[in-house]
Amino acid sequence: MNSLLFTIAKSGGGFGFFLFFVIWVITVIGLWKIFEKAGKPGWGAFIPIYNMILWLEMVRRPGWWIILIVIVPFANIVCSIIVIFDLAKSFGKSVGYGFGLLLLPIIFFPMLGFSDAVYTPIKREIVVQT
Repeated sequence: MNSLLFTIAKSGGGFGFFLFFVIWVITVIGLWKIFEKAGKPGWGAFIPIYNMILWLEMVRRPGWWIILIVIVPFANIVCSIIVIFDLAKSFGKSVGYGFGLLLLPIIFFPMLGFSDAVYTPIKREIVVQT
């Protein structure tokens, strides 16, 4: 989504930048509310890599996934999609809602943040092989 927004911002001059800024602000406000519901600092939504660390904590994925999301091509896409669907699941939402978060974040992040959905951490079992 960010590459599309950057393309709009570059091609549209001042209006493109304004449109990019409005979309970004609406999405980040929704993310701020989602973080607060999960007991995380809302201001973390504004800090790029830190917000992914908070997401990973919320959906109970390993911290080393941040390397995959930030550095490894193609793995970042797969991991990000998994995290988005885990986010929907942790708020009791369906797979369809996960697709909404993935494809229309400007609508679904604020909807999730301002709804009465309750955050319930996903229970993940750690399997230790002996």
